[in-house]
Amino acid sequence: MTVSSSSRCLAVTAAAVLAVLSAACASTGYAPRPFPVPGGAPAGPAAAPAPAGRGPFDGYALVGTALALRGAPYRNGGTDPKGFDCSGFTQYVFEQHGIALPREVREQYRVGQAVNADDLAPGDLLFFATTDKDASHVAIAVGGDEFVHAPSSTGVVRVERLSAGYWAQRYLGARRVAP
Repeated sequence: MTVSSSSRCLAVTAAAVLAVLSAACASTGYAPRPFPVPGGAPAGPAAAPAPAGRGPFDGYALVGTALALRGAPYRNGGTDPKGFDCSGFTQYVFEQHGIALPREVREQYRVGQAVNADDLAPGDLLFFATTDKDASHVAIAVGGDEFVHAPSSTGVVRVERLSAGYWAQRYLGARRVAP
């Protein structure tokens, strides 16, 4: 066998192997996807996105959604990024993660489980008495001493500290809401 016939034989063998491997992929119906896959799901035919509102609650992802809305204006009765009031803001953020909240602050104060102030976690709802002794303002715990909220008619969605004098004096409690 000469060098040229040896090269030709190798080329024919490589082409045959490539053809067999290509046919095997096509016969499975598998369509390769780019890596990494959004959401961290493995590539392949068995990978399917989880339905909204299912699976473990991710307080950090929820807080990320809330923080991305910083700067959105306050609008009385507002429930979208064009303008939020406090409960419209929390309702909108939770809805983006498949969790339905009631519309009014006092109704939101009744959902989920009560959380001790020492056990606050990102995504917990924080409630304040700003206009009377009952819950009249709601925010989302960011972590540590911080929360994000739609504060008032003169403000925008922003982060503040729970230990700040105004908020500390008006803090009523927290609720943990998970699917």
